[in-house]
Amino acid sequence: MKEVGILIVSYGSRAASMVDAFSRSDKYDVTFYIADKQNNPYNLKMAKISEGDHEVTGLDVNRIFGFARKYRDEIDFGIVGPEGPIIDGVRDRIENELCIPIICPTSKYALEGSKVRQREIIDKVHPSANPEYKVFSKDQYQTEKEAIEDLNKWIEQNGIEVAVKPDTPAAGKGVGVWGDHFTTKKELIEDWFLPNLKGGKVILEEKVDGEEWSLQFISDGTHLIPTPPVRDYKRAYDRDLGPNTGGMGTYTYKKTQLPFMDPEDWEEGIEIAKKIFIELKKNTRPENLRGVPLYMGYVSCKDGVKAFEINSRFGDPECQNTMALIKDDFVDVCLKMIEGELDEIKFKDKCTVLTYAVPMTYGNARKEYTGTKKINLQNAHRLKEKYGENLRIHQGSMIEENGVTKTGTSRTVSTVGIADTIQEAREISLEAIRRIDGALWNRWDIASKEHIQESKQNMKEIRK
Repeated sequence: MKEVGILIVSYGSRAASMVDAFSRSDKYDVTFYIADKQNNPYNLKMAKISEGDHEVTGLDVNRIFGFARKYRDEIDFGIVGPEGPIIDGVRDRIENELCIPIICPTSKYALEGSKVRQREIIDKVHPSANPEYKVFSKDQYQTEKEAIEDLNKWIEQNGIEVAVKPDTPAAGKGVGVWGDHFTTKKELIEDWFLPNLKGGKVILEEKVDGEEWSLQFISDGTHLIPTPPVRDYKRAYDRDLGPNTGGMGTYTYKKTQLPFMDPEDWEEGIEIAKKIFIELKKNTRPENLRGVPLYMGYVSCKDGVKAFEINSRFGDPECQNTMALIKDDFVDVCLKMIEGELDEIKFKDKCTVLTYAVPMTYGNARKEYTGTKKINLQNAHRLKEKYGENLRIHQGSMIEENGVTKTGTSRTVSTVGIADTIQEAREISLEAIRRIDGALWNRWDIASKEHIQESKQNMKEIRK
């Protein structure tokens, strides 16, 4: 087997799923060098087993760079999970100074750094994919009163059912939506508009009725390869209640479809992304777009497909579903990306369901929790004797201290079920969730028959 050293910039279950995918290679003997946000027990184990290294660098580019420099002669390439280091230029620095190829776009093409830039690009290449929107900039106004007057004029023309978004990333948690987060103009202004405006820029967008889904596109900078579409559950609680989170669960159905999608939705989603990709490729070297240059958030609505966000990395939890479905050797996929020769990826014709188990205080479920944070996954892992490769368990915000595994503050562990049907995959995921020993909670309606039927019925009514 050929030896390969891989640098992984890690935070959460997303990166753990990539480590897992690399470790399954039949062609390569992988050594892991993991720059982690925290002492993730799985990453610690995998670095130790492979005789590599693991270091808690946080998401600071200088510390990540220092870690990579120590092993520059052993590392063949790197891959970045979280968005922060991508936006802050981790690839630019490591490639320029250490000559280690990194799989993620350069900082210039980290589109999630600005929602305004996203809207401007879509306006240029496929304007029908944009909702009605307006950008408000702090620099435009002398006083808050002027900004509020301008806001009122726009609302009079477009209606008050809007989404309020900060220009810069907030992991979905800085977004306020009419009917969900506020129901009066006073709440809109005081709780969402003015606080976001203080950050520099805020966008108001018409609230689009429809069903959300996402597409991640993997690229060598020349070819753009779509992965199977994913449905994400952003709200903290069952029935899509509670605050937005990083994502409480996901499911996939077919390679080009979700149950509520029409074939035209997939085709338009691909078309929008291709046009954006062509625009980005102008006046740049193809390799600058290597990685996942487009992770598109879409809404299927009455007049086609709208784009509600663009990210420039794998999603979390969407990455975990994708890693479970890739048939090709993931090391080969990455090497072909670097060589500019990735023109195809094969995916399993299976369904996946992912459920996240989270800490007691996550999503404001409790104001305080003073009990034990100890967690044990042994019984969940034993289910692999029953399900084999059809169950994946990925450790996220977990910390190892003095040999004891504890929950962190964010999403703790994800369980992915893989099967021929969504409901079979869901049962595998939930059976593993039930076997976790620890003070955690989760949504119970991820990919439920009822939720899927409601989504299908909603789209049927909208398309009338």
